[in-house]
Amino acid sequence: MKLGATTLMPLAKIEVRKTWPPEQVQAIIEAIYLAQREALKVPAHDRQIRFVEHRPEHFHVPPGKTENFTLIELTIFAGRSAEAKRLLYRAIVKNLGAVGIEPHDIFIVLHEVPLENWGIRGGVPASEVDLGFKVNV
Repeated sequence: MKLGATTLMPLAKIEVRKTWPPEQVQAIIEAIYLAQREALKVPAHDRQIRFVEHRPEHFHVPPGKTENFTLIELTIFAGRSAEAKRLLYRAIVKNLGAVGIEPHDIFIVLHEVPLENWGIRGGVPASEVDLGFKVNV
């Protein structure tokens, strides 16, 4: 079955406790987006990225980290190779370094969800849809 072009994948959530200026927020979002494009080969229009800023008393910074501590959670279709994931992690760290976040302040968690567990394009299981791109990269 082939349906519309919207994919809604991957889902990314960036969580911080520091207030960043709006242009920095956009640069951080762009850094994650570009890493996803490079490593996961997602389509250009696929941008489901949320930036969540917590009040400092609501977000503990682990020992040895600074106020720039950044937690990134990505929910993706299952099927990416270990090499694609390594490339993703490296690209995120490199791209965030360019906006002033040091590697030791970056924590990445990847959640892989089977295609049949995604209801997309009007509630159709992703396993029944022509996604228009390869998941197995």
